[in-house]
Amino acid sequence: MNGLFVTFEGPDGSGKSTQIEKLAGYLEKKKLPYLWTHEPGGTAISNKIRTLLLDPDHQEMESETEILLYAASRAQHVREKIMPALEQGKIVLCDRFADASIAYQGYGLGQNVEKVREINHFATGGLVPDRSYFLDLSPEAGRQRMLNRSELDRIEQKQLAYHERVRRAFRLLYEENRKRICLLNGEEEKETLFSKIQSDFTQLWIRHQKESEV
Repeated sequence: MNGLFVTFEGPDGSGKSTQIEKLAGYLEKKKLPYLWTHEPGGTAISNKIRTLLLDPDHQEMESETEILLYAASRAQHVREKIMPALEQGKIVLCDRFADASIAYQGYGLGQNVEKVREINHFATGGLVPDRSYFLDLSPEAGRQRMLNRSELDRIEQKQLAYHERVRRAFRLLYEENRKRICLLNGEEEKETLFSKIQSDFTQLWIRHQKESEV
């Protein structure tokens, strides 16, 4: 498998979708083969699960159900879309991955974090990103951004205390995975943020190419 797996994570409203779009545009200009995808979703089956997960009418959803639905969506996504692209040597850009489940369903919902890790390890077949960009932002700022752009989905509607737990979880994941995770300030200007991501990614890509040639 010679591809490169890059994920974007962070609290809701942190700007990761904007930055992943910018990186996709950069890869397009460089004529590098890539796949731009997202979670939950990314495949026909996964998108149907996404609808169930994010529908505001499903407030009665149990935490265990939520954990397993995210994992089911991810399992299909990995095997149908992500792994084939990596095996073809593509750069895979994914808006959220397993780190999100650790933060949202583990710490956010107050569930057994190790059990969430175990479920997602099974769902992904042990696949781990080569680089993860975490855009950090306060729940208050993130909610204001989201309210300015669209109606809130079921997860986004949760109380700010929940989103604060999620934010702390992402920072804890960063502390545990400093070699893989690049922490960024989501309050910085979009172009400033992308300049940092582009610089880091370029070094990562050069290193990856050299390692692939060995």
